[in-house]
Amino acid sequence: MKRSRLGSLDVTSLGLGSAPLGGLFTPVTEADAQATIARAWSAGVRFFDTAPLYGFGLAERRLGAFLRQQKRDSYAISTKVGRLLRAPDGGATEDEHYKGTPRERPVFDFSYDGVMRSVEESLARLGLDRVDVLLVHDPDDHYDEAVTGAFRALQRLRADGTVKAIGAGMNQSEMPVRFAEAVPVDCFLLAGRYTLLDQGALDALFPVCTAKGIGILLGGIYNSGILANPHAGAKFNYRDADAALVARALELDALCRKHGTELKAAALQFCMAHPAVTVAVMGARNAGEVADNIAMSEKAVPAVFWQELRARNLVDARAPLPGGA
Repeated sequence: MKRSRLGSLDVTSLGLGSAPLGGLFTPVTEADAQATIARAWSAGVRFFDTAPLYGFGLAERRLGAFLRQQKRDSYAISTKVGRLLRAPDGGATEDEHYKGTPRERPVFDFSYDGVMRSVEESLARLGLDRVDVLLVHDPDDHYDEAVTGAFRALQRLRADGTVKAIGAGMNQSEMPVRFAEAVPVDCFLLAGRYTLLDQGALDALFPVCTAKGIGILLGGIYNSGILANPHAGAKFNYRDADAALVARALELDALCRKHGTELKAAALQFCMAHPAVTVAVMGARNAGEVADNIAMSEKAVPAVFWQELRARNLVDARAPLPGGA
């Protein structure tokens, strides 16, 4: 599998995202979770992303159970800070997004001490002695505390060698630009903001990251599912997509069919064509989805498809296309 540099880390260009393994939208059995991770490993994936939020600790535990059996220097793993998992008073109500989870629920905490506790608790759930990448998770309404608290803690952990790379993981491209100017970060995990349906990252984030040598871990490539299976009721940004987005996704799908390829292949390869993208982080809830993700990264997408995509102005003119189309 193709490899890339992320700061001092050598990483595979495809990574496994673990939100689905935490029961995102649908419960996942322990057996299916372990088979999913094993299939990614056998395909050569050596970058794994997780977070306390994903299944409220479930994804970290499941990922750690597999990775503890591997040589520690043979893979890289990222997790996130900014949410502590705490048992709620009274019974825990069912979450809107994560199903089949433990009782604990996330509580925002972007303070210095909160981040240090978060790292310790994540390592305990993972059963590992270290992680490679630490990301401040969704600080959308907590910019100041993230800069003065969370990032101060992350810089200390990087300085003492506890982690090798730091950054933020967000579903927007605007605030990471501010972080890039304020903090010496190594990478951002950007979810859903550079896809066939949304190229907002081209405005400022990708130029800043390119200039500063900041890596991009790209998630949400299928925009929560609409670019995998466009239909009325499909998800976009974790919620039901509006009619205009569904119509645009269907137009892209029709263009793919016209040229004998698949929308998922076009969506993935479009993202990986941008030089700012270091790792495409692909979620999966079973081994079959992992195999499909790998196949979509390798499937032939005709040059004429990219040419027509450009000619019909279906993507931003600034977006590089595979093969220089």
